[in-house]
Amino acid sequence: MESQNAIYDATTLGKPRMMILGVQHLFAMFGATVLVPLLTGLDVSTTLLFAGIGTLLFHFISKWQVPAFLGSSFAFLGGYASVKEMGVGQGLSETLSLDYACMGVACAGLMYFIMAALIKSFGVQKILHYFPPVVTGPIVIAIGLVLSGSAITNCQTNWPLAILAIVTVIASSIWGKGIIKIIPVLLGVVVSYVTAACCGMVDFTPLAEAAWIGFPISKDRTILAVFEDGNTALMLSTIIAIMPIAFATIMEHIGDMFAISSTVGKDFLSKPGLHRTLTGDGIATAVASVFGAPANTTYGENTGVLNLTKVFDPKVIRIAACIAILLAFCPKFACLIQLMPAATIGGVSLILYGMISAVGVRNLVEEKVDLKSSRNVFVAALILVLAIGVKYGANDDIAMGPIHLSGLAIAAITGILLNAVMPGKLGMKVKSFKGKEKS
Repeated sequence: MESQNAIYDATTLGKPRMMILGVQHLFAMFGATVLVPLLTGLDVSTTLLFAGIGTLLFHFISKWQVPAFLGSSFAFLGGYASVKEMGVGQGLSETLSLDYACMGVACAGLMYFIMAALIKSFGVQKILHYFPPVVTGPIVIAIGLVLSGSAITNCQTNWPLAILAIVTVIASSIWGKGIIKIIPVLLGVVVSYVTAACCGMVDFTPLAEAAWIGFPISKDRTILAVFEDGNTALMLSTIIAIMPIAFATIMEHIGDMFAISSTVGKDFLSKPGLHRTLTGDGIATAVASVFGAPANTTYGENTGVLNLTKVFDPKVIRIAACIAILLAFCPKFACLIQLMPAATIGGVSLILYGMISAVGVRNLVEEKVDLKSSRNVFVAALILVLAIGVKYGANDDIAMGPIHLSGLAIAAITGILLNAVMPGKLGMKVKSFKGKEKS
């Protein structure tokens, strides 16, 4: 059924307004998308390039029908940090360590293809039967909690700047109107950054030296560097540490597809099909990671823009993607982002990491997970304790021979297996885009 509000398209809007709306979508995703490379050490220009390319690939795979923008995923931040620490501990540079992490994320992208094939063959309900909210909810909670330490570390460099960013994000989100309300992260970054610049806390000398035009991909920041290094044990450790995170991001993707379908008034899970949207997301993630960019994911911020403007034409999203690609070829713009104070990043990330955990809590509440059940409590408890305990009590990973497993990896594997073998209710209910449960 078509939404009664979906009255705007390319014909009625015209090119000028389409461009403005495209820029709006770019701003909506911008703050969170560029924050991921700032937090991980990946390249900002490469990130923008493959956010745009990934979005276009997604639209192609989904038959140009789904108005979704793909930006940097925060779910893999713990994986990047874990592998970087693991690699540096073995004497590798941070750049090469991140290359190994990107290889693990590329392999995680392959999990989307497997899930898409299973959904196509057996249907959504049967596959998601093994990944209920009692498993995915605590995993998402653990991701945010594991990352919280790095946010505090950054905030401690200048608490006033960090608090200014936090207050701006909260105020914009709660009291903001129009576009202000949907770009609180970007505003938090801008207000804190500009304040730091006005107070002389930022040295803009590198900005003057940066070129206006440059190529956003370098060989030493791609997974080609991994194969040249050839550390097989670290490769296996990386894959095992990062691939399980894909289970959580797949669940996130499915939730986003429900949200977009509900907003637009079209059942995108049926047409073009969840298997197509998952494949598009997986290809975007794998391709981005191969070239040294963060994993991609469908962005809730852009769904908010859809709901606000009632403009559901996917062409607007593709305009935003093309603008992101153009910005990727401007090193001066990337340099401006990289000069951002650590406290600004810390303040914004403190909220974002907390929101990641809050999403996991919301998942448990909305799906009405019975935490009076002992089996459910055991599953959730072990996931949380293992993820956090290994992170802060075992130097972030546990060695099993040549293989190093991060706390998140151990927690995800344990939760999935424990939930599968313990007696009791295993599956989950899947809701349609209208909010009604499917049998």
